Amino acid sequence: MPQRKLVFAYILLVGLPILCLVAVLDAGKGLVAPPVPPVADKMGSTLGHSVTPLELSKLVLQIGVILILARVAGSLFRKINQPQVVGEMAAGILLGPSLLGWVAPGVSATLFPPASLDYLNAFSQIGLVLFMFLVGLSLNTKDLHEYGHAAVLTSHVSIAAPFCLGSVAALFLYPRLSNQGVTFTGFALFMGAAMSITAFPVLARILAERNLLRTKLGSLAIACAAVDDVTGWCVLAYIVVLIRASHGSRPLWLTLGGSLIYVILMLTGVKRLVPWFEKSYQKHGRLTDNAIAGIILLVLASALCTEMLGVHLLFGAFLLGAIMPKSADFVDHLKQKFESVTVALLLPLFFAYTGLRTSIGTITGHGMWIYTVVVLVVAVAGKLGGCLGAGKLAGMPWRDATALGVLMNTRGLMQLIILNIGLDIGVISPPVFSMMVVMALLTTFMASPLLDVVYRTPQLQAEVAAGRVA
Repeated sequence: MPQRKLVFAYILLVGLPILCLVAVLDAGKGLVAPPVPPVADKMGSTLGHSVTPLELSKLVLQIGVILILARVAGSLFRKINQPQVVGEMAAGILLGPSLLGWVAPGVSATLFPPASLDYLNAFSQIGLVLFMFLVGLSLNTKDLHEYGHAAVLTSHVSIAAPFCLGSVAALFLYPRLSNQGVTFTGFALFMGAAMSITAFPVLARILAERNLLRTKLGSLAIACAAVDDVTGWCVLAYIVVLIRASHGSRPLWLTLGGSLIYVILMLTGVKRLVPWFEKSYQKHGRLTDNAIAGIILLVLASALCTEMLGVHLLFGAFLLGAIMPKSADFVDHLKQKFESVTVALLLPLFFAYTGLRTSIGTITGHGMWIYTVVVLVVAVAGKLGGCLGAGKLAGMPWRDATALGVLMNTRGLMQLIILNIGLDIGVISPPVFSMMVVMALLTTFMASPLLDVVYRTPQLQAEVAAGRVA
């Protein structure tokens, strides 16, 4: 792609949405949040906040039920050509007030009393910290070598377009559904960020299950998702800092300055230390228990630093993973050590905790469902449309550009993580949270069927056999 054309495309597809965002934020200054308290979910307003003694048997029972349902749902969804994580997400929602709490409220109250959920949340947060470390570990700048310009253009457009549309949607949602005390700027920026994220792990799993990882489309999708993740999480970190600073006593400059110092120390100091773990692996042919313990301590320390700085603990875990050595053998070995417990045990607990906070019953009446449809349409139009336009300008065939948009439209677990952050810091209300969870589930579910339409199996097999490999 010629350099001049690339610059023009970048200005057009990224610059215009940014100008639109500025206009939206200015237009929304006069909007007022609804004068009603946020709607509590059916688990009660004390969800996740009451701290009382918990019987060990209750916690063990909760974990057992969650794991059984997650594995069963994951297996069933795989039979219909869906990633297992989609089934696990659905299982979490089924355990919450959206189904179990509605069909059998007594069973739900006995199995998941509000006072017990802090412990479930603690386990799920540990799982998220380890998972975000794995996400950062999976990122490799070498993926950008061949597709650097196209990946950066497509990824930034796939962020800018839904971000802009999400902020426009905030003009309608804020005066009707936001929490009291939340500024329009904070609400609009968070909605934009939540619309623009891509589920890098789910995308990679879809590509692997379809033998697309080594195709040109797969390589470009991984590169785009890598840029999307880094850019999206940096933007989200800044937004979280702004929102927390507006509600806390810590000055914004102190958080931003501390975060800058932290990033510099990580990139110049810690990055020079972590190769020791790779050398230990090469020396022993495996990572020793002391090495694994050292990595876990670094993950927790990095997460704690960002949390204390007023950002969020997940950003610290992500950055540490991103600066780890990237040799294939070392990364694969480290992922094997962490993934079993993280993916099989801790993440299903997070899905369940998210499901317990999701009450589809709060989406009542035609108006609320219209808002939900608007959220879904905005999310799909921004991601799929943005990727399609950028892909065509980058010289991709229509089918490849459409397939890339379908893949980048996958939100999955990453969306749920962001939504939980938003609910925790109070920038979105429970009804908006539930709407966005529905959107996350549907956009993840639709990826495989749409990819089947775009890439017919015989065509795909012929291309892979013909050596159309990156």
